Amino acid sequence: MLVVDDVPLIRVVVRATLEQVGLTDVHEAADGAAALAMMNQRRYGLVIADWNMHPMTGYELLRQVRDDPQLRETPFVIMTTKEQAHCFVAARRAGVNACLIKPFMPAALRETIEQVWSVTQSPATGTREAATVLL
Repeated sequence: MLVVDDVPLIRVVVRATLEQVGLTDVHEAADGAAALAMMNQRRYGLVIADWNMHPMTGYELLRQVRDDPQLRETPFVIMTTKEQAHCFVAARRAGVNACLIKPFMPAALRETIEQVWSVTQSPATGTREAATVLL
């Protein structure tokens, strides 16, 4: 799993939330460009990216992932604040699997991951990526 956000504290919070729901194999990237480089080195069963980052936004990352034949099937969740939730329309058009409004409770994150994994499979393994016990 890859968490992408340009605010270190947000990455820490998302990682801690993921650990609360049983997911411990979590990697972090500070922006879309760093995430894309990491995704070209390793396949991830899920990417959770913030919409608003610099220099490459989560939306730009999503578009590049969906345009890449090797990465396009990667499950992808966009997160942003309630004030920017109108951006979810463009994210859905670009092929995002789910959208999440920050801040969120662990249960909302768990439900989002379950929703995404119930309809997608990890391109790296052909099966849903999961911790020992998912959620």
